[in-house]
Amino acid sequence: MEKRRVVITGLGMVSPLGLTAAESWAAAREGRCGIGPITQFDASALPCTLAAEVKDFDPSTAIDRREARKVARFAQFALAAAAEALADSGLDVSAAPEQTGVILSSGIGGLPIIEQQHARGQEKGFDKVSPYFVPMAIVNMAAAQVAIRFGLKGQCSCPVTACAGGTNAVGDAFHRIRDGYERAMLCGGAESCISPLGMGGFASMKALSASSDPNAASLPFDARRAGFVMGEGAGVLLLEDLEQAQARGAHIYAEVVGYGSNCDAYHFTAPAPGGAGAADCMRLALADGGVQPQQVDYINAHGTGTPLNDTCETAAIHSVFGPHAGELAVSSTKSMTGHLLGAAGGVEAVFTALALRDQFAPPTIHSAQPDPDCDLDYVPNTGREMKMEYALSNSLGFGGHNACLALRRWEG
Repeated sequence: MEKRRVVITGLGMVSPLGLTAAESWAAAREGRCGIGPITQFDASALPCTLAAEVKDFDPSTAIDRREARKVARFAQFALAAAAEALADSGLDVSAAPEQTGVILSSGIGGLPIIEQQHARGQEKGFDKVSPYFVPMAIVNMAAAQVAIRFGLKGQCSCPVTACAGGTNAVGDAFHRIRDGYERAMLCGGAESCISPLGMGGFASMKALSASSDPNAASLPFDARRAGFVMGEGAGVLLLEDLEQAQARGAHIYAEVVGYGSNCDAYHFTAPAPGGAGAADCMRLALADGGVQPQQVDYINAHGTGTPLNDTCETAAIHSVFGPHAGELAVSSTKSMTGHLLGAAGGVEAVFTALALRDQFAPPTIHSAQPDPDCDLDYVPNTGREMKMEYALSNSLGFGGHNACLALRRWEG
């Protein structure tokens, strides 16, 4: 069977930079920082007191106020971003609901709900925990809630591959459509675990930045980097069969052409030496899309701001692209959004699609002290207009999970 071409026709986002895709992208273009002091709980006893929180989110914009009490924050974000992406696409899913599916990732799901209900159980007895506890906390519920809300009867699943999950979700959705299983998919990721246990767990690993200065905390590829900043939110894309999209006159942001996914099989938190797994993953995405390395102009890097990730990802890019690596624009939007874990790949796929549409590379802000081991063009501090035909979006997760998307500019 001939493989279908797959395009992006709808975008949605709830992020530390804005409550819509348009707001978030405008802030990213300007190089705004979404990081600030934690407000969701008293973090004063922790070594890490900053996070990239979603501001002024009203769940009633996406879900009935009474129902919102039964839906965890990460799933509320997913519902809001999915509603935006679906509306943006203009696709009527009611005519053939079995032809549209949902693949949404979350790394940790309803962790704050687990904490709250555990405290309630200890105080009042565990037979008094909420009857909604389990369906609120389980990681697949963002995808399920979206499918239920919009009546989508195609495949509904939730890849849980740590920080690679959002990119796995988009890539898996791309393959579902390309290979003829569905005509459209809502895909991406959602996360919200800025909570005492979530922050404490990553802090005890020394994975988080301990800076108290929002402008010196998330420092991807900078010599001062010392850990990532926790973020939250959701990024959702509506992928669609090109033939269907053109038949209905849909607006097209970009084309998804390739996807790679693999495992380091090396260590449960550290990347493989020299970024070998990440390099192989980028090669898989390029081969899947029939793209030559020299055709790529921009990479939205995983770029967490941890010492190991950034040197290994830089080495991986050198390995794949050779001399062309020096001609690439490589930026980490995590410098602005923080690290959204399982939602990061969804958010960054949205940004990559918009970068291609606007022919604009967003910046890596807070860049001040170059690291000799991170020697690429990271678009420091100020975004730039540039010609780009192909772009990659990288996501690398604990457990050695690697995922990479290859997107192409849409010219009609």
